[in-house]
Amino acid sequence: MCFQQLNNMTLQASSSPHMATIVTDASVKNDIAILVSHIHIHNHPLIKTVHHVAFVTSTEAELFAIRCGINQACSKENVSKIIVVTDSIHVAKKLFDDKSIPYQIHMTAILHELRQFFSTHQENSIEFWECPSHLNWRLHQSVDKELKSFNP
Repeated sequence: MCFQQLNNMTLQASSSPHMATIVTDASVKNDIAILVSHIHIHNHPLIKTVHHVAFVTSTEAELFAIRCGINQACSKENVSKIIVVTDSIHVAKKLFDDKSIPYQIHMTAILHELRQFFSTHQENSIEFWECPSHLNWRLHQSVDKELKSFNP
């Protein structure tokens, strides 16, 4: 996805008070994973979460960041669409791969939340967007900056 497409899609998404945009990032340094998740509803930052965990892989950290964001978005009333923006779309795809046995704990938790989210209204939806760091998109830059400034 190019920068202009991302901006246009974000403007459309942010105009709806029923849409939650989750922007995530994670990093592992010296066996400590730092993960950040920001949730925006109606173009306003609503929830910012920062976690640090020892001795996990970068894939587990990314999945946990996505898990935290989805969990928070699903808990908000009147949210009917969730957009997850990540620089690790290959990790997000593992959520729907039943062969990803090492990540089943995260998969199970996320899919449980999504099942409840979809069962509340049949038109609820979720999308996953890839945003590579080099695009310097402002919402991802904010998450990346927080990730780099956090020192456990």
